[in-house]
Amino acid sequence: MSGKTVLEIKNLSKSFAKNKVLDGINLTVEEGTVCGLMGENGAGKSTMMKCLFGIYAKDEGQISLFGKPIDFKDPKDALENGVAMVHQELQQCLDRTVQDNLFLGRYPTRFGMVDEARMLKESNKLFASLNMNVNPKTVMRTMSVSQRQMVEIAKAVSYNAKLIVLDEPTSSLTEREVKKLFSIVNDLKKQGVSFVYISHKMDEIFEVCDDVAVLRDGKMIFKKSTKETNMNELISAMVGRSLDKRFPDVDNNPGEDYLFIDHLNTKFDPVLQDITFSVRKGEIFGLYGLVGAGRSELLETLFGIRTIASGNIIVGDKKLHFKSSKDAMNYSFALVTEERKLNGMFGKDTIKFNTVITNLESYKRARLLSNQMMTEAAQREISIMNTKCVSPEQLISALSGGNQQKVIIGKWMERSPEIFLMDEPTRGIDVGAKYEIYQLIIQMAKEGKTIIVVSSEMPEILGITNRIAVMSNHRLAGIVNTKETNQEELLRLSAKYL
Repeated sequence: MSGKTVLEIKNLSKSFAKNKVLDGINLTVEEGTVCGLMGENGAGKSTMMKCLFGIYAKDEGQISLFGKPIDFKDPKDALENGVAMVHQELQQCLDRTVQDNLFLGRYPTRFGMVDEARMLKESNKLFASLNMNVNPKTVMRTMSVSQRQMVEIAKAVSYNAKLIVLDEPTSSLTEREVKKLFSIVNDLKKQGVSFVYISHKMDEIFEVCDDVAVLRDGKMIFKKSTKETNMNELISAMVGRSLDKRFPDVDNNPGEDYLFIDHLNTKFDPVLQDITFSVRKGEIFGLYGLVGAGRSELLETLFGIRTIASGNIIVGDKKLHFKSSKDAMNYSFALVTEERKLNGMFGKDTIKFNTVITNLESYKRARLLSNQMMTEAAQREISIMNTKCVSPEQLISALSGGNQQKVIIGKWMERSPEIFLMDEPTRGIDVGAKYEIYQLIIQMAKEGKTIIVVSSEMPEILGITNRIAVMSNHRLAGIVNTKETNQEELLRLSAKYL
């Protein structure tokens, strides 16, 4: 590390209407270092990065790169000047190949034609340098979220970027892939590359970051060396109060068996094999396993999205045969999907629209939709979920990831589901908002709702559930009581059929 300043932000401010999102932000990032950036959802992290990348025009302040003031016109301008960003919500052309996505907007040509051979050669060279086993000819849609995330990181490296912003980069990665990512980051640090590392995962911040900066309500609270702070100080700085516990007390009392999954098999790849278990009324039932184990596929099957080859879904004493997700909704099922922007919300519409869209029949007067009733519903869920927004008419895409997730959960709350399927419900959400969602899940269970939660975070699955089913290679490896198990047993079960 040379001590040379790569990025310097001075007195950066940005407002939307009367809402001041950034208020006099100051931040420096040194060459060959990783600066962690933390803050609750809505604290201003994404807005600050969008000002850096030319997506938003700043109101006040100055941004400098290697001592020279910059004012990028757009993200392409930033990339061409050595500043790259890997977004949490991946923005890729899924029907194109890996190499197409790597060279998008900068295809090499030969005799006026796209030089496919050069693309393949350079792609292979890039992945070899990062010790990644990726076939450049693979179509993106056929890859897992974690594999696509690693491709996006490789793309940032391919621009010879001197500053790379990683936004929740491990939210979809397995433990092995996280270690691989950290290895890549450490190798690039030695080459003088600097990082801004946005994450809500405290253990990662202390493992990979040299410094950590905390934003709260648009203000920079502090920046310190990770060696000079601790988890409690970070949480207090983020939420403005201390959190005594990471998880609320799981004090629900599950009743009788309510949801039965009986020898369930699915038709199309990846095929689920002979899944059998039951979930009690008022129970929080966890699903754990490595990425690709079949957890999301199981939830999608229960919600009528995937086709059942054999076996039964039974609620109470009634066998259900769902032909679509609408059938599942009619039987009081709800599903929070893993990738909210891809299939969880309408990004070009308002908070109000996204809140009422699954329950329109409830907002009619004389068979016509009532705008007043829809507005009241949106206001109700904004209040219950403590969503940070300007009004129900604000575009959902203008919210932080965590506040988008609150709107999505609120959408299903309006239907009062009996069986709530939640796939990574706190992915990319800050510690304060996570606690609120944990409280909500426990409260729903106490009200008799049956909840199945998928989580890749071991502390979370152990912290908020009554029992945990572990998936391995699309089969059920075992079911354990949460209070009687530990991380070692979950990992052993998750590798059972590998």
